Amino acid sequence: MDIQSKYISLEKALSLVKSGDIIVTGLGAAEAGLFMENIHTIAERVHGVTIVNCNPTHPGQFYAPEYAESFSVDGWFYATPMRKAHAQGNMAYIPNHLHLAAGKWLYRNKPNIFVAAASMPDENGNISLSTSNTYEMRMLNAADVVILEVNPNFPFTYGDLIVPAEKVDYLIRADYPVPTIPDVPSSDKDRIIGRTIAGFVPDGACIQLGIGGIPNAVAEFLKEKNDLGVHTEMITSTMVELMKMGVVTNKYKQICNGKMVATFAMGKQAVYDFLDHNPNVELRDGAWVNDPYVIAQNDNQISINTSLEVDLTGQCASESIGSRQFSGTGGQSDTAIGAQMSKNGRSIIALYSTAMVKGPDGERHEVSKIVPQLQTGAAVSLSRNDVDLVVTEYGVADLRGANIRQRVEALIQIAHPKFRDELWSQAVEVGILGRR
Repeated sequence: MDIQSKYISLEKALSLVKSGDIIVTGLGAAEAGLFMENIHTIAERVHGVTIVNCNPTHPGQFYAPEYAESFSVDGWFYATPMRKAHAQGNMAYIPNHLHLAAGKWLYRNKPNIFVAAASMPDENGNISLSTSNTYEMRMLNAADVVILEVNPNFPFTYGDLIVPAEKVDYLIRADYPVPTIPDVPSSDKDRIIGRTIAGFVPDGACIQLGIGGIPNAVAEFLKEKNDLGVHTEMITSTMVELMKMGVVTNKYKQICNGKMVATFAMGKQAVYDFLDHNPNVELRDGAWVNDPYVIAQNDNQISINTSLEVDLTGQCASESIGSRQFSGTGGQSDTAIGAQMSKNGRSIIALYSTAMVKGPDGERHEVSKIVPQLQTGAAVSLSRNDVDLVVTEYGVADLRGANIRQRVEALIQIAHPKFRDELWSQAVEVGILGRR
């Protein structure tokens, strides 16, 4: 097969888009940068095109209100441009658990075009989907037309994301850098929380971490551990650092022994350099990686997630501020439930005790993030049945086996002291607790 015959220009690729098409692009760094940054140039000749993405990383003019008749956007995970454009009315979030996201979407939709960033073809004509197989291979197999932006800057990664060139309709030559995420420095609060959480991670445990100040602080204190394993949704800079240091060896994992396993990767450039042709790391189908029954096969699986707000019964609102979509469920429920099912596993939620918000008067006020009731319309990302430990800078609330009164008591104890009396009163007032 002559792979050179598959190369087309960006203009030719964009000419394939028709009115009414559904276009799916890759997650995060796997978003097709050239295609998405230029799709607005065909706005005058198309209408009703749906773009489906997940945590996009490239600036796209198609989000602007003047293109609302030409393009609508459905997203599995909101990023900043989507939050900003939501009020226009052509933006919609797709509720999902990550391991079911692709299958449920394909139940009612079919992609006309799948377009994503990928590695350069190897000497055998095989292409790696590089930074993500969260849903990408499933969409590639279902799409009418498959377009990959092959890029020498993208790592060739292993797993079940290797695509023979004959399965690709068209290739576009690209040379932009892989999108990166800078490390978020850890605050004093982060380090307090991180040290506490690390105390619940035994040597040989299998971990799942997210990104941000708190997860980075957890990783800092995990440097004192031995022989950790990684089975996670996302490979981050801190995980790569732990593996380079020899803290992560994956030697005690029950599945994929000796390998770090995830469904996508994002971080500093050092992450992509580490992943390139690394046989000790595998990116696999998100439907498998994030399946709670798969996660549970590793003993001592520790799921560490963050939340925007936790109510006094343990419900976690991690993706919306009231009814306003902020991010997405992602794999929070997947990993938390899988960890609970794991032998000696734990589901941990971490958050600051307070946040600063703008009030009706326009002034910023400090509010408790542990609340009697979630804000009206808030999405419950993680049910109260699936939280073992809640950690703030004031300590740990162990909710395992606890009744509602015990949960209220434990959560108020880790709230900011200045809100504790008020939380007791509110718990009675709204009927969570009866009067004594």
